Amino acid sequence: MLLIVLLIVFGACRKESFTNSKEARLTIGNDSLRFDTVFTSAGSITEYFLIKNNNKQKINISNLQLMGGSASAFKMNVDGSQGTQFNNIELAANDSIYVFVRVNINPTAANQPFLIRDSIKLEWNGNTSFKQLEAYGQNAHYIRSTILQGNINWTNDKPYVILGGMIVDTNAVLTIQKGTRIHLNADAPFIVDGTLIINGTKADSVVFRSNRLDDPYRDYPGSWPGIYFRGSSINNQLTYTYIKNAYQGIIVEQPATNSNPKLTLNNCVLDNIYDIGLFAVNSSINANNCLITNCGNNIALLYGGSYNFNHCTVASFSNSFVQHKTPALIASNFVKQNNTIYTAALNAVFTNSIIWGDEGLVDNEVVLQKEGVAAANLTLNNVLFRSKTDPASVLLNNSIKNTAPAFDSIDVAHRYYSFKLKAGSPAVNKGVASSLLTDFDGLPRVGLPDLGAYEKQ
Repeated sequence: MLLIVLLIVFGACRKESFTNSKEARLTIGNDSLRFDTVFTSAGSITEYFLIKNNNKQKINISNLQLMGGSASAFKMNVDGSQGTQFNNIELAANDSIYVFVRVNINPTAANQPFLIRDSIKLEWNGNTSFKQLEAYGQNAHYIRSTILQGNINWTNDKPYVILGGMIVDTNAVLTIQKGTRIHLNADAPFIVDGTLIINGTKADSVVFRSNRLDDPYRDYPGSWPGIYFRGSSINNQLTYTYIKNAYQGIIVEQPATNSNPKLTLNNCVLDNIYDIGLFAVNSSINANNCLITNCGNNIALLYGGSYNFNHCTVASFSNSFVQHKTPALIASNFVKQNNTIYTAALNAVFTNSIIWGDEGLVDNEVVLQKEGVAAANLTLNNVLFRSKTDPASVLLNNSIKNTAPAFDSIDVAHRYYSFKLKAGSPAVNKGVASSLLTDFDGLPRVGLPDLGAYEKQ
């Protein structure tokens, strides 16, 4: 009996002993740990890698060292302890430890992204391995809880990072030049009480998106609040502007205080918006060659107003981020507040456009709601749309119902969407001549124009 006990103890001791063999290997994943672009002074998310001992005995990691030391832009945390060097880490058989890494990059004079590198060295049993660390730093203009006054001009020298929100004051004019990038935090609405002018081009569009550029957060809808044009705002013009991943893309409130539309959108994209892409409440909008796509609700025009949409593609397909559960277009002449209904005249005209959504959750993509005696006019001129029934009280002129537009490519699994038209699309040559002589890509519209933002070439 004593012999058996001794054998068991001896076996246990052998099982828990260290291996000193140089052939013992550690699994540390890929050679590099890469960070997406990090705004200087803003810090990054935490990335990590795993060190795993696949051997049948313990291994002693004699040295785990951040080579740049305390001066490095990277910070290392090993199983809950922060430092630049760790010695004699015991790693049991088939066990693992996590190494967490953050990066905080100091500002420089550079306008373009610049590369930051360091490495982490591992030493065990006479072996040495390096984990390379890479991050691109990007200097930026920081706007934090600011009210802009006077005439302001933003250029594309560096991105603008907005934290805590921003207001373009009444009587102020903010002009944003082509190629400018605006990144907004989750707590940062972009509010316009004055005037916003955006001068994007096809080659150098202006982009609004979240300040989280790391995967997968870079593609999450609802990442920042949206752009709000409030009551006093006038004469807003957005050209080649991309608005991505917001909670609500554009919100426009109250009528213009002059004879111009409160908001004009030319060749703009509102995409991957969690709630409503374009939301107007008793206001006025002109939209030309625009794409409003893959939103919870693409367009909502409530409590009346005056709206003109020409050559716009309004389409939604359910994906892992946004479910298409609401009609692509909802219009009404009323709003209900505290059980009281208020009405105002609605006049909305869609021309040469496509209003479409995937089947399954929504029967009718165009819905008009009416209360009281105020006018509720919604007109579809040469519009291809999906609807199980003719939308009540909507005036239809030369429009096409329930014929799929044959978009070039819809790949929901890979979240790839091209809303250009295939050859033979029922939208080709079904438009009516208008003042828009070029499409979203700046290509000419020839003869009878196609429906939607793109002209089939």
